[in-house]
Amino acid sequence: MLALRLARGAHPVVLARRLLVTAASAATGFLLLCALAYALVRPGGEAPAARLAWCLLPVAATVHLALAVARTDPGTRPRPGLSAIGLGPAKLALFAAATTALAALTGSLLALAVFLHLRGDLSGMPFDGAAAELTAAGRPLPLPAALTLLAVVPLAATATVALALRPRREPPATEKDPDAARPAPAEPPAGLPWGVTLVALGLAAETYAAGGAALPGGLGSGRGAVLAGWVIASVGLAVAGPGLTHLSGRLLQIGRPGAARLLAGRALMAEARRIGRPLGVAAAVAAVTLGGTVLFRQEAFRPFGDLTALGATLVVLCAVATLLTAAVESRQERAPTTGTLTDLGAPAALLRTTAALRAGVLLAVFLPLTWLVARLAALPLGS
Repeated sequence: MLALRLARGAHPVVLARRLLVTAASAATGFLLLCALAYALVRPGGEAPAARLAWCLLPVAATVHLALAVARTDPGTRPRPGLSAIGLGPAKLALFAAATTALAALTGSLLALAVFLHLRGDLSGMPFDGAAAELTAAGRPLPLPAALTLLAVVPLAATATVALALRPRREPPATEKDPDAARPAPAEPPAGLPWGVTLVALGLAAETYAAGGAALPGGLGSGRGAVLAGWVIASVGLAVAGPGLTHLSGRLLQIGRPGAARLLAGRALMAEARRIGRPLGVAAAVAAVTLGGTVLFRQEAFRPFGDLTALGATLVVLCAVATLLTAAVESRQERAPTTGTLTDLGAPAALLRTTAALRAGVLLAVFLPLTWLVARLAALPLGS
């Protein structure tokens, strides 16, 4: 009840971000129900399972967006006034999970209503039964199976938010490293070598399978193996995101940097994990989208018809929205530092130059790399 009251009184921008989670949950739920309808019409075989597996990407994208929105929610930030009335970090994490569950559950119920309406089960509105073939209108809908599928996104999003925002116990002062209090450059994320390895492995496997050879380890051959290599390369690009962001911060500080380059580089190094993860995911989605233009020209690589385009569009929009939300979170985290610099008399032009340098170096690093991975991944697919 508290989560519902606080949600109603939230800022319009916060409500808009929660509505994004609701919309993404609704679209994902509709895809899951369409996969169920396909299984009703064509039971057995690998096609229904493949359609259901395709829905895992939109599910993951929606959960990722829900986590990013929960992190930027002002209601989840610990404050002394809330702690005084018993709303400490643990209660705020539960509040964030409850708010996420409410938004995702609303989307799932909306997806069910639209699906039943397009089947013709709900009448009195325009487009009654307009998608009878897609929704298997001639077959009875198993309600337990439909509700189970619709519960996937709310449960996954709620559990992810609760685990990610749970309070972590700090080690005692005697167990801390005595050098921890000393100011240092942030430690680089460990994912860059793994990401580079996955990209190289995926591209090599894709090229090997494109020649008609079977991949070792029983991974198969042909179209499925080519797509598996493509996915591995994209995952590697996402894994390398935090490391590439940290590297971008170091590049800004090469030589004898001025105040703007030094501030921008240190900020990127400190925020490498926060902004690098969604940036890496966005780069991976962009690489898949660019390579997908080659795939969609081939009829054999369009197994799901319109659902392929709907799912791909949903993943792209969720990746973009998650990246923008992470940028908002990063700005909120930098607010105290920005305020201190302003109080010390730092000119506004310095802050604008610092922001432009951060954005510029990230684009200079990620755009060419994303284009290169997409082109290399598309070469075997177009052959």
